[in-house]
Amino acid sequence: MNKLKVGYVSIIGLPNVGKSTLLNSILKQKISIVTPKPQTTRKKILGILTENNYQIIFLDTPGIVKPAYLLHEKMLEEINESIKDADVIVLLFDVSSEGRIKESEENENIKKLIEQKTKPIILALNKVDSVTQEQAQQLVNHYERLNKFKAVIPMAASLNFNVDRLIQEIVELLPEGEKFYPDDIISEASERFFVSEIIREKIFELYEDEIPYSTEVIITDFKERTASKDFISAEIVVERDSQKPIIIGKEGKAIKKLGEAARKAIEEFLQKEVYLELRVKVREKWRSNEKILRYFGYGVKK
Repeated sequence: MNKLKVGYVSIIGLPNVGKSTLLNSILKQKISIVTPKPQTTRKKILGILTENNYQIIFLDTPGIVKPAYLLHEKMLEEINESIKDADVIVLLFDVSSEGRIKESEENENIKKLIEQKTKPIILALNKVDSVTQEQAQQLVNHYERLNKFKAVIPMAASLNFNVDRLIQEIVELLPEGEKFYPDDIISEASERFFVSEIIREKIFELYEDEIPYSTEVIITDFKERTASKDFISAEIVVERDSQKPIIIGKEGKAIKKLGEAARKAIEEFLQKEVYLELRVKVREKWRSNEKILRYFGYGVKK
């Protein structure tokens, strides 16, 4: 009988290198929010991949940023915690341009991570579809020669290219053990969490500049109803009074558009009809407020 391989895998990288896209691609469904804007993921998300001979528990982490707010410091805490929890680390580089490669190579946290000797690291060179085959091979050769990684894999997460190979390499490195979760569970997070993430994703898609980064979404009510649509009430929290009218828009048009886009995506995710109510609330400088951040669920659980 085949031995079961089980363990935790942490996906680490700078903002916008494709971590969430990779996780969704591995799980063959969307559980992590994906937008072209950096720093979308704020909390580590647990995605679980179970097959006959293995179970991999993925930790999708926030992008590594230089802390400008207490929120960023909490996000870095989440990353460090997830590295501690991991059996294997998947380090993701965006190789679509020399500048992006350099950014990853020169990041202090990433340098430190590569130098640690306790956890095996797989280097995934993402977005190789944007370079020539020859360039991709040169990059692979270069990183293999460094002898710092258990494997170097050229990949394109958005096209599903080499995702299976990455999974195989991970399984090789995992310890043997018993499954932690039942076969049919793909995440430990609640429906409420995913609904708030979907609304946040739509805010990133529909609003410009600083607005998405200053926003948090709290689900204040979630009623499952058998005879009618589920009822969901969400609070969109912003940092300044001047941001509230931007979210609402002229004659409420912007929030109506947001509500429609979010409701459709939530219904697709939950596979049922919902009634979605959105409200906007101002909480001054919430990104730098320890108490509010704790209430919003940021920071490592002690």
